[in-house]
Amino acid sequence: MRLAYWNTDLNRDGPGLLLRDLEKTADPTQDSASDLRVATAVIAALQADVLVISGFDYDAGGLALAALNRGLPQPYPHLVPLRPNTGVASGFDLDGNGRRGEARDALGHGRFPGEGGLAILSRLPVDAAAGADHSGLLWRDLPGADLPPLPAGAAEVLPLSTTGHHDTALVLPDGRRLHLLTWHATPPAFDGPEGRNVKRNHDETAFWLHLLDSPQAPPPPFVLIGQANLDPDKGNGDASALRALLSDARVQDVLAGDTVDYGGALGPLRVAYILPSAGITVTAAGHAPQPEGARHHPIWVEISP
Repeated sequence: MRLAYWNTDLNRDGPGLLLRDLEKTADPTQDSASDLRVATAVIAALQADVLVISGFDYDAGGLALAALNRGLPQPYPHLVPLRPNTGVASGFDLDGNGRRGEARDALGHGRFPGEGGLAILSRLPVDAAAGADHSGLLWRDLPGADLPPLPAGAAEVLPLSTTGHHDTALVLPDGRRLHLLTWHATPPAFDGPEGRNVKRNHDETAFWLHLLDSPQAPPPPFVLIGQANLDPDKGNGDASALRALLSDARVQDVLAGDTVDYGGALGPLRVAYILPSAGITVTAAGHAPQPEGARHHPIWVEISP
């Protein structure tokens, strides 16, 4: 079974625009849909049984995800749009610039609710009752949380998850559940002196270590899959939690190598991860070619749970 992850960077400038552009993909004269036609070809070439994408705008009806799926040569029977924290107003001036309601003041950075969310396309059925959504966990409630200075009252509403932390249970052919643990952390950049994004990025990965140590931990087999937005060895940020996760005996780090090239001073970095639990047999893993016009490589692993 092939699992894949890709940060598509397909988010648009406002709500509904991604769906509008997806509906134009059949018309080659529509420039606003050119990246979506590339994305459709990339997804088809991946031939993944289960694909997790990020950078894909969420809508409550899953209309954009359904439109993307309809354009695939072999559509997926099971779609899971994951509601993110991005763009949801916090009511506070979180960045301290004297104004409220801006993208940096949202519960997760975003210009509108749902910008740049996560979604799952699966050939395996989904057991919704066996999963869990941890995206509402307040940052302050993570054991060992390293919160920056916040406006009075903000800690009572600010979640840890920039985008989300989801446990989605897929039904394997033998009836067992394979738990997908997905996330897309904030980049540890674009900070003020308080270091809010560096601290949050660290803690968004530290959450998985906490979960695996807790009574709420999903039973194996499970796969951590998503974007930590951090390289364990280079670039900016605090990589201590990421290095602890990669070396944890409960997971396998089977796919090293850079997954994006930001150019300039940052250059190539490894920011995307697929980490199967220890008991899963991994038969192959790799990076797909960087799609035309895209920054991030899709990554994949083939497993026998």
